[in-house]
Amino acid sequence: MTDPVTPPSRRWPLIPTIIVLAAVLVMIALGVWQLQRKSEKEALVALYQRNMAMSSLVAYPELPPVADAFLYRKSSVVCLEAVGWDPRSGTDRKGRAGIRMIAECRTGAEGPGVLVDVGIGDDFTPPKWAGGIVQGTIVPGPEQPTVIARATGKAVPARAMLIADTPAAGLRASAVPSADDTPNNHLAYAGQWFLFAAAALIIYILAVRRRLRP
Repeated sequence: MTDPVTPPSRRWPLIPTIIVLAAVLVMIALGVWQLQRKSEKEALVALYQRNMAMSSLVAYPELPPVADAFLYRKSSVVCLEAVGWDPRSGTDRKGRAGIRMIAECRTGAEGPGVLVDVGIGDDFTPPKWAGGIVQGTIVPGPEQPTVIARATGKAVPARAMLIADTPAAGLRASAVPSADDTPNNHLAYAGQWFLFAAAALIIYILAVRRRLRP
């Protein structure tokens, strides 16, 4: 007489469940963090908007990192000499595309100097600009650290840049970025994390229920 075959155990898997729940909790935490970042970014945009409304001049922050209180404020520098040029694509204040002429200005015998956007040209030929007193708006410089650099702790503090109110001879005045252009996608990121958490939990429950079905 043969022994009856014992049916396999149909219990809820403990270890996989713990792993999935831990992953879901991490995704929910990331979503909550993105909501917090959304509030922080909104406060930062409000600060930038107040800065743009101010007409008084502030001392130009030559050394990075640049405090948020300086961005989008009016300032002036004395460019003794343009020691280099960094042409980049850009637009003028009427929305016409062109080449933005960014000068690396020497402001003294030593020091990092300052970046000055002296206007928009039609080609990559630098203007014949001898420097001098430049008044304009402080904005984030063209070289900003990437998300990966920030995440890995290898981000180099970004320099600021001054967009000249009056362009160099032969150029058009460059458009000044608005505080409203500051990216704030954190609500969408939060929604994505919450959606991932819900999807992972639903898929896992369905998979386990199918496995436990007689």
